Amino acid sequence: MVKVWQVVIVGCHPTSMLGTKLILEEGGELKVLGMYSSWVEGAAIVREKEPDLVLVDYYMPGRELEPALSDLKQSSPASHVVVMTEEDGRDLLQPLIERGASGILSKGASPGQLLQLIQGLKEGFLSVPLEWIRKGFLPMPTSKELGGMLQLTKTETFIMERIVQGITYDKIALEIEVSRRSIDNYLRKIYVKLEVSTRAQAIEKFALFSRQNKQIYA
Repeated sequence: MVKVWQVVIVGCHPTSMLGTKLILEEGGELKVLGMYSSWVEGAAIVREKEPDLVLVDYYMPGRELEPALSDLKQSSPASHVVVMTEEDGRDLLQPLIERGASGILSKGASPGQLLQLIQGLKEGFLSVPLEWIRKGFLPMPTSKELGGMLQLTKTETFIMERIVQGITYDKIALEIEVSRRSIDNYLRKIYVKLEVSTRAQAIEKFALFSRQNKQIYA
């Protein structure tokens, strides 16, 4: 038997919420518990009912969404929260995910796109628009990962840049005028800061961070 997901909708426009409700309930696998134009009312019903899914407008009167989202997830950790926005969601996705959101979708998305996103969440996947990928979208490092990158000293950053370029440890040691053993000591510190255990993991994380920095400041 297919589990019927319970849904709460929190939005600014009653007509839009009603249309969304009709779309969700048409297939019989989603049941809307309520529609709320106030964040306070919506958050209260989420705490009480702990629904499977919460659809919420990015702009809600009375409170900024991002800090409110953290509080919402604390009160109902199992609820998937999908944020609806009229903006390009690429820049919003990462901070919202870090706050506990399960996805973001344009208000201009088709009913099929909305249902596909929800179906993906049921299967444990997050759908991302192909248009974002074509525009060079890559998931940003989390705040925790970014903190590790920022902890690297200039020498450690230089060593990682050279390793990513394929330069040998011996040559790097000559370039910065230290012993080969010192490179190993540097690497141990780098691994701790990046929270990795292998050279390959360090290269992957550092290279991804470097590419994203170039995209941001291009």
